[in-house]
Amino acid sequence: MLASLKHFFEKLTDDTPRIAADGTDPIRIATCALFLELARIDEQFSPDEVEMILGLLKERYHLSDEHAQALLEEADAERDASVDLWQFANLINQNYSVAEKIDVVETLWQIVFVDGKMDKYERYLMLKIGNLLRLDHDQLIQAKLKVMQRDAQ
Repeated sequence: MLASLKHFFEKLTDDTPRIAADGTDPIRIATCALFLELARIDEQFSPDEVEMILGLLKERYHLSDEHAQALLEEADAERDASVDLWQFANLINQNYSVAEKIDVVETLWQIVFVDGKMDKYERYLMLKIGNLLRLDHDQLIQAKLKVMQRDAQ
């Protein structure tokens, strides 16, 4: 566990995020860790949520099945080793524009509504992640409405 955490923080200290030889990218890992945290917040990580996250990773990053699975596993290990979400959000804040962060939030809303409802834990975590990503409440709500409208079609 310490080696995994040390490896993650070594990535954070490098000024230029890079993709490692195994295809991992610290920013992708950080983003996926947020996806996983949200999917697990209600203590029910359903097969639908796993498949949705894998599909999102493949689509978002143009990954093969095995690379998406490897990214999911690496992000889950980093998430398990982390104390909080700040380290992931900080990496995203350093490397993503506001538009890219809103895109991440839209993806998070998709994960929230994969089961058709939002519980109090998911709502709390979405507000927390929005704050960590330095987005205002209106940006969160606009992203939520966009996802809900897209899903309604």
